[in-house]
Amino acid sequence: QVQLVESGGGLVQAGGSLRLSCAASGNMFSINVMGWYRQAPGKQRELVAAITTGGNTNYADSVKGRFTISRGNAKNTVYLQMNSLKPEDTAIYYCNAERSHVPRIFYWGLGTQVTVSS
Repeated sequence: QVQLVESGGGLVQAGGSLRLSCAASGNMFSINVMGWYRQAPGKQRELVAAITTGGNTNYADSVKGRFTISRGNAKNTVYLQMNSLKPEDTAIYYCNAERSHVPRIFYWGLGTQVTVSS
């Protein structure tokens, strides 16, 4: 019902910046939260940042002050501005869209690789 396509990943040196984009299509009527997760090899997928339709945001402690999540003027687009990147940020980054209330609905993009070199 909802398709998510990430873009903007790539290779960057430590201290550099990347801006990820997530374009959503399909029926977004029931979606009230969009965000970004990441998963590094051998580690669990973790929430990086999320934003509600009302504009409230939530960040993982590890990225606070460095990453910023935002919505485009078109609400089917979400961005993740990543500054001061560290090698520890290397992971596959997944866009998600969800209905956080019952019945819960959760969608995932296929992910985009972010690699931060030392």
